[in-house]
Amino acid sequence: MPLILETIPCLADNYAYLIHDPATGETALIDVPEAPPILARLSEKGWVLHQIFITHHHPDHIDGVADMVAATGAAVLGGADDAHRLPPLARTLREGDTVSVGAHEGRVLDVSGHTVGHIAFVFDGAGEEGETLAFTADSLMAAGCGRLFEGTPDQMWASLQKLAALPDDTWVCSGHEYTTSNLAFAAHVDADNPALHARIEKVKKARAEGRATVPSRLSGEKATNPFLRSGEAALKSFIGQPEATDAQTFAALRALKDNFRG
Repeated sequence: MPLILETIPCLADNYAYLIHDPATGETALIDVPEAPPILARLSEKGWVLHQIFITHHHPDHIDGVADMVAATGAAVLGGADDAHRLPPLARTLREGDTVSVGAHEGRVLDVSGHTVGHIAFVFDGAGEEGETLAFTADSLMAAGCGRLFEGTPDQMWASLQKLAALPDDTWVCSGHEYTTSNLAFAAHVDADNPALHARIEKVKKARAEGRATVPSRLSGEKATNPFLRSGEAALKSFIGQPEATDAQTFAALRALKDNFRG
């Protein structure tokens, strides 16, 4: 049986995710911006929380951990390289390690860039129709990627390449409702992309109706996310460096995004 995925809005613009294996009743949570909306969803679904998977140390992803553990007794798992700045961990994780939710196994990827030690969780073929579920938090985001607070452009580019190699039908479960602003930047640097303009209209409609724009399909990210499209000639031309490597193009685009006020 596939995992059931629940997307939970938290704080002003964060998301947490619950994944539930109906065959065993096991439930895991990815990131804990705050406890109350997550506890409410668990109660509504009648699920018992067993594990909490942490992607990185930023407060808006871990501030609710202590309250969740107090309420549920769930075990907390997080990156080994981040352990010194995470809540107490029952288990530390590195790239290549696996986690399990019932019958489903998830792979751990190091996706450093936004922070050093940021990890993602990838459950291959676990979605309702056999899609992969990738919990990317602030690495690959809907129409964007996280700001480089600690890592280098080369680190983030390598991380994005790992995620881009997943199947096109992967659901990218990212950490924030930043899609509208990310798309504004995308339209600035990739103005002649028809897939991008179609996505902008779709996102406008979703937000007007109060709907989340995540998770997003990896195929859509490849078609519209400028940080995954750094190999495209149009983007190299935009930065004025037609001979730039893909990694150099990414670095230039990320620097432009840091200062974009569109």
